Amino acid sequence: MIEDKEPKGKCGSCGSNKKDDRLLDGKLDVYDWLGDVPESVLCPDIVEVKFKNTRKGFFSNSNQLRLKRGDIIALEASPGHDIGIVTLTGDLVFEQMRKQKLNPKTYEAKKIYRKAKPVDIEKWHEAIALEHKTMIKARQLSAELKLNMKIGDVEYQGDKTKAIFYYIADDRVDFRQLIKVLAEQFKIRIEMRQIGARQEAGRIGGIGPCGRELCCSTWITNFVSVTTNAARYQEISLNPQKLAGQCGKLKCCLNFELDCYIDAQKDFPHTNIQLETIDGTAYHQKTDIFKRLMWYSYDKYNTINMVQLSVDTVKNIISQNKKGIKVDKLVTEFVEEPKDTLEYENVVGQDSLNRFDSVEKPAAKKSKRKFRRKPRKNNNPS
Repeated sequence: MIEDKEPKGKCGSCGSNKKDDRLLDGKLDVYDWLGDVPESVLCPDIVEVKFKNTRKGFFSNSNQLRLKRGDIIALEASPGHDIGIVTLTGDLVFEQMRKQKLNPKTYEAKKIYRKAKPVDIEKWHEAIALEHKTMIKARQLSAELKLNMKIGDVEYQGDKTKAIFYYIADDRVDFRQLIKVLAEQFKIRIEMRQIGARQEAGRIGGIGPCGRELCCSTWITNFVSVTTNAARYQEISLNPQKLAGQCGKLKCCLNFELDCYIDAQKDFPHTNIQLETIDGTAYHQKTDIFKRLMWYSYDKYNTINMVQLSVDTVKNIISQNKKGIKVDKLVTEFVEEPKDTLEYENVVGQDSLNRFDSVEKPAAKKSKRKFRRKPRKNNNPS
């Protein structure tokens, strides 16, 4: 793993005490597990560079600069130049390009000019300081033009000649007039870029129902569409309030275990197939995928008197029904739970956690003794 040998609180290139959140963003970082291995000739001149809002790019190190992860560099932009942070060098750049389906031999990468000078860093921080004010002003201008859109963030180019406005909109928006107004207001080149609700939630951040930070704000950069079929495959009830995330869309984590469920139920019979018996028609009610169990009942709409069957038994009954044979009746099959044969032993020699707990002693039995009442002395003289 490559470690940054920069003084804490200072930028490695200029020594400035200013530290932007882009330098601390771990979402776009890549673990360099080939850091101690000598570089080969797969991608000797290609470097991965990160910017703001999950924006990354691959640039050509044509000047053969000695770059390492964390270096702030000045690179080619359109127009002018931009400032970025090196996230990866060496052979892993080839793997990242292949992951994004880019061919290093035919890819036209823009050039890296130099390592950023103190003047470049100072101008870059000035541009960053303008982003929030520009976003607030742009929201006011879009509201005056009555555009049905929300400007979520602004990213200035390193030389302050261009700005990217990230916006959210449900429908198509004609923002040509807004671009003219923004260009006159800020005297820069304007680029409008639409983002989705998931990207907006990842930019804002938050805590999910699992108790951890949102995946979209920590590690997810490429968002895959999520459908209700993912919940159906996993036998999850279609409750919109529970399935929706903070962005209002279906949770991305519904796709995490989807492949395991699909592989596990490849040979399962379809739930729409009914089982014909002499007692009547049995309808499917629920399924335990990993235990390979299915429940059927004779009432189509009520889950009463359900019968537990294994998948193999259900397939056998279906094959008999296709031949015109009806089963006598459905018999519940009890599947034994696998017993844990591992025996754990206290090899560390630790004492029990409840060794200091007070143990209530049984109440001592009262000894039955017969007490004879002594006669009272009569002190009254007769």
